[in-house]
Amino acid sequence: MIFNPGHKHMKSILRLIVFGVVGSLGSQAALAQEKSAYPNRPIRYILPYAVGGGVDILGRIVAQRLSERLGQQVVADNRPGASAIIGSELLARSAPDGYTIMTANIAHGANPYLRKKLPYDTIKDFAPVTLMALLPNLLVIHPSVPARSVKEFIALAKAKPGQLSYGTAGAGSANHLAMELFKVSTGTDIVHVPYKGGGPAVIDLVGGQIQAIFLTIPPAFPHVKAGRLVALGVSSNKRSSALPDVPTAMEAGVPGYEVYEWQGIVAPAGTPAGIIQRLNAEINEVLRLPDVRERISGLGAEVKGGTPAEFAEFIRKELRLWEKVVRQAKLRAD
Repeated sequence: MIFNPGHKHMKSILRLIVFGVVGSLGSQAALAQEKSAYPNRPIRYILPYAVGGGVDILGRIVAQRLSERLGQQVVADNRPGASAIIGSELLARSAPDGYTIMTANIAHGANPYLRKKLPYDTIKDFAPVTLMALLPNLLVIHPSVPARSVKEFIALAKAKPGQLSYGTAGAGSANHLAMELFKVSTGTDIVHVPYKGGGPAVIDLVGGQIQAIFLTIPPAFPHVKAGRLVALGVSSNKRSSALPDVPTAMEAGVPGYEVYEWQGIVAPAGTPAGIIQRLNAEINEVLRLPDVRERISGLGAEVKGGTPAEFAEFIRKELRLWEKVVRQAKLRAD
């Protein structure tokens, strides 16, 4: 018998290759089984804001059609409070099995810097699924304010530091963040007047008790059209089709100013990759439906979609932005 070490070495290599192929096929089969078996019961969809608000309305539009695609009910569960912290903590503590998801929004990126301590880690405790929509804001003022452009408003604010005021739905709300970014970007001093919700702030603005606010387009539109409020600029990188004569803030003289009340879906960290992929694929299909696009566009929003990785990068950018703004403006929400 002739001893051939090369022969043994070749057999070992072949064995490793076979095991590798089998292992890979097994992983792929497990992933496919994971996706095909899911879901087999209703999915809880946490909406961390009150019924009737923007997050609730858009979330229910998506939930209805997602239920149809998945063959299981996607049940909206409103858990408002503390700028989405209550709902976010609930999600972070939920089982990572794909049966609990949540809408995250602008507060998701700002809360880590507005609050001394959160009951969760914004990066480590959540798995991004997909970005659903971007909602631009309008800078609107009371007609008595002697400004009819963003540049004139900035000049007025600089001439009267601390004498103009703006309303918000509360500390840490989207319109609070939008104005604080505006102030940091323009070097202006405009006094923050927080309200318990956006409705009372709008009432006081229309009544002339405050001078300005950032609002999404739907609640601002009727007041602008009726002449009760004046729209100066939109916070997106392009003009709104609803108000095509209103320039973007960047066009109007605030370089780099771009901010949105975005909405996207996240799951608990550790949710299996196959389930994240399934949810991502189905939500993207929902966002492509003509009636869904029409309804979301009717909210003044831009329909997005995309991959989990793209949404994760979007969240990281939001975190960097609001860390800078909160630090420069010395903001606190607790």
